[in-house]
Amino acid sequence: MDATTAPWDETADVIVVGFGAAGACAAIEAADAGARVLVLDRFGGGGATAISGGVVYAGGGTAQQRAAGVTDTPQAMYDYLREEAGDAVSAETLRRFCDESVAMVDWLAGLGVPFDARLCPYKTSYPTNRHYLYFSGSETAFAQVAPPAPRGHRVYARGTSGRVFAARLAAAARDRGVERRDQTRAERLVTGADGRVTGVECRTLRAAPAWARLAHRVLHRWSVKPGVYLPGLGKALNRPVAGIERRYGRPLRIGAARGVVLAAGGFVFDRQMMREHAPDYRGGLRLGTPGDDGSGIRLGVAAGASTAHLDRVSIWRFLTPPSGMLGGRLVDRDGRRICDETRYGAAIGEAVLRSPGGRAWLLLDAPTLKRCRRQVWEQTLWFQRWQAFWLLTVGRVSGPTLAAVARRAGVDPAGLADYQGVPPYSMIDFSVRKRTAVPAPMLTLGGLRVDENNGQALGVPGLYAAGRTAVGICSRSYVSGLSLADCVFSGRRAGRSVASEDRGGLHAHRG
Repeated sequence: MDATTAPWDETADVIVVGFGAAGACAAIEAADAGARVLVLDRFGGGGATAISGGVVYAGGGTAQQRAAGVTDTPQAMYDYLREEAGDAVSAETLRRFCDESVAMVDWLAGLGVPFDARLCPYKTSYPTNRHYLYFSGSETAFAQVAPPAPRGHRVYARGTSGRVFAARLAAAARDRGVERRDQTRAERLVTGADGRVTGVECRTLRAAPAWARLAHRVLHRWSVKPGVYLPGLGKALNRPVAGIERRYGRPLRIGAARGVVLAAGGFVFDRQMMREHAPDYRGGLRLGTPGDDGSGIRLGVAAGASTAHLDRVSIWRFLTPPSGMLGGRLVDRDGRRICDETRYGAAIGEAVLRSPGGRAWLLLDAPTLKRCRRQVWEQTLWFQRWQAFWLLTVGRVSGPTLAAVARRAGVDPAGLADYQGVPPYSMIDFSVRKRTAVPAPMLTLGGLRVDENNGQALGVPGLYAAGRTAVGICSRSYVSGLSLADCVFSGRRAGRSVASEDRGGLHAHRG
């Protein structure tokens, strides 16, 4: 029987696979356009968004920037991102992203996402609970290209703010009547004779025993946040989750009258895809959830879609906080300066990774070290604090002369001859390597190639992709907040576009 006329267990106008920021925004826009939307999520929604810092990269004169006395324009934002993010998307798409940035923040605020205008006065990887607008990228390093402006809009919440961001988007989707099928894993896209995607075949725990659904939910939740910092524990806790899916999952076939949006995250948790596409990055700390296993990308490829930038991975090595670290010099094992220390952690991480042996040290003199120690308590949250204390104590070596400290670190002292400072000197190990007390977080940036005007997967009618499942604004290079901003931008684009499709033929099969 042809797939377009086969009986379905359920039908909807639009199916969204994955319910992080991209999936939620796609669902909201499709629902606002009048579509009946059904969301499938392998777990309970939120995805990597819920464990993120909740930072949205936005500029051009947002309400928060204006309230903080910050001057910014869409042109300045575009000029900076064109240098930082490169050509992952066309100049026209990047300009549209910048031109619509103010409206995007207003749209999120209208959904109940809270923002705040308190400006962080120092450079940091993530601000404390006193600040919610900050320089989240390398803006100051590109001051000759564009006037720098703080564009990191942290969602207003204590601690890491991603959970509040995800919760507010989920509530907005629920208010619009978006239906969800949690604990449901998409396994195959159904296509018609013409190659158009018409539905999704899944496995769901809806009919599983209550204890199995509870165990699946609790074990997954426990595996996610500890798994970011203790990968071995996260893997052990997630193993029975997959076992429950295999044992109790039942087939579910859902038809989509207008199309399917894939928003299932990246592939940092898939070892095979990492080995195949980004072997240099093995050993970094996987930033995401077990749902970032490349399943959305593989679903699209199996339906005929193509990919790009799968070799692009953002690996982070932050020097700050404390901000005093920027007074040091980052050098390789030959003593040569690696890069501008004010760059964003992903640019520093990439520079360290490409240096000989992936080794790097930050050279500090005595006054700079003292200043850093004074700043730790004031400029850090808990997860930054223990790393900063480790780096400033156990993670450093010291010596009365440059030659002495270089020998202790294993660095060629000849490369440090021009350094001017006050002894004693310290060198802090910022290498990118597998076994270290301060591992390097990483996430994948590439995905399915899409039409930049509507988010449709190239060559596959009825299929759309968004977020880290698709090629987007940050697929060449990443700064804090750019992925979530791209999830909103691409998710809204896909949701609006898929809702406009009306090919008919499935509505009669609704249950």
